[in-house]
Amino acid sequence: MSPLAPAAAQSAAPLAATSRDYKLAVTKVVGGLVHPWSLAFLPDGAMLVTERPGRLRLIENGKLDPEPVAGLPAVFAQGQGGLLDLALDPDFAKTGLVYFSYAEPRQGGAGTTLARGQLVREGGKARLENVEVIFRQEPALPGGIQFGSRFAIASNGTLYVTLGDRRQADLAQKLDNDVGKVIRIDRDGSIPKSNPFVGRDGARPEIWAYGFRNGQGAAIDPATGQLWTVDHGAKGGDEINHPEAGKNYGWPVITYGVDYSGAKIGIGTSAPGMEQPVYYWDPSIAPSGLAIYDGALFPKWKGDLLVGALKGQILVRLDRENGRIVDEERMMKGLIGRIRDVRVGPDGAIWLLTDEENGGLYRVIPAKS
Repeated sequence: MSPLAPAAAQSAAPLAATSRDYKLAVTKVVGGLVHPWSLAFLPDGAMLVTERPGRLRLIENGKLDPEPVAGLPAVFAQGQGGLLDLALDPDFAKTGLVYFSYAEPRQGGAGTTLARGQLVREGGKARLENVEVIFRQEPALPGGIQFGSRFAIASNGTLYVTLGDRRQADLAQKLDNDVGKVIRIDRDGSIPKSNPFVGRDGARPEIWAYGFRNGQGAAIDPATGQLWTVDHGAKGGDEINHPEAGKNYGWPVITYGVDYSGAKIGIGTSAPGMEQPVYYWDPSIAPSGLAIYDGALFPKWKGDLLVGALKGQILVRLDRENGRIVDEERMMKGLIGRIRDVRVGPDGAIWLLTDEENGGLYRVIPAKS
């Protein structure tokens, strides 16, 4: 039995939901989380959750530790800013390293920052030690929106990080900054020599791909090693992409959406030298969180993409065949609230976080017939 199963067993009776392939049991494992943003599974069955106001929380045996994990840096917790994504080092059992991203207060405003620290749990308390910043988005900008900030760790240990356009859309098309980009760095923050813009005058060497608005989902396909991302659009134009080295994904020159005022953005939906999304939504579902299903509990969904939605309050499954998205299924509409993050657990269950003042952690498994 998975070490995570007992935590769910202590929770309230599950809610019922349906999909085309399965009846679903949706169990609230923990409540009382303040705008939770990301989730990571520890080897012993405990979990870490980030709360956007700047707290890292530990969940053990289905219970939320009342004391936040100590040792985090100052966080710019305004608007959409705060403590954001989270992942364990691939060698966590040896290093104890936890990676996390956050909106960092700086001169000129704030910017998305990636840091790491060693998780220490002793005497009933948890803390991060030896915290060090390994990347800072440049430049820092005023305002509290569109920080992006999902990251995924590839099998070779490099990190892909999504960086929002901070409502400075034109910067997403320029290579002298980190705004509206996907970057790639090594785990210590150094730049891989194989990055596409290394050595190009005027270009930041960490850039992997550019022309994005507000990437709020990132995952590595466990079967192919390919990076997939979710870009949160304006009014329409949410996108699924698999960013490739050096390519331009169009924002704000091309998009399938319009501004919130209804005004046109850019020149249309296509342009030479700019990539088309693999999939897009119009009208918007306000997507956040992305997982590629590779567990055993839902065998019919192997390789499918799972996307959370804030506006729609739904879990979206994108049916993938031969690398193409061939169908979409929307599940759990309004059942638990605004879904901020989606993860596949070691037990094969689907785990969800709801972005609410009183947010929750939920576990989704096939219902017993």
